[in-house]
Amino acid sequence: MSPTCPAYLRLVRSSGWYDLIVTAGFATPWTYALLHHLLSAAGTATGLGAMPALTPMQTLYANLMGSVVVIWSLLRILRPLPLHGLLDGAARVLFSLWETYALLHDGPRLLSVFLVLEVTFGLLQLAPWARPRTGRAVAAGARHR
Repeated sequence: MSPTCPAYLRLVRSSGWYDLIVTAGFATPWTYALLHHLLSAAGTATGLGAMPALTPMQTLYANLMGSVVVIWSLLRILRPLPLHGLLDGAARVLFSLWETYALLHDGPRLLSVFLVLEVTFGLLQLAPWARPRTGRAVAAGARHR
């Protein structure tokens, strides 16, 4: 799949929808408190661990992350571009690293569910960029000879 094909742009848009649905609850203090409670209950019920106690600083960082990701999601939903897929793939590499770090430092195992999705979307969006584009490169090289 090429980064410029319609299927890739649908993938970029889909990753935007996923992020919007998953992170909208992080964007305000009120929705984050509810989401924190729900995630803790789900983690406890499944044996994957409860969230750490809610603090004002944790809420602030969750709200900052949620606000930025909501806007980034809307951009990819409304204007999916190949570059947005590349940048989102790179961001998912970073998110995956930080989620892995948290898991290795006694973070709730519930994070592993999100880690799988981050890695999956990241690989899907970065893979087309890793393939050599021989057609254009060969044609461009032939013109310079």
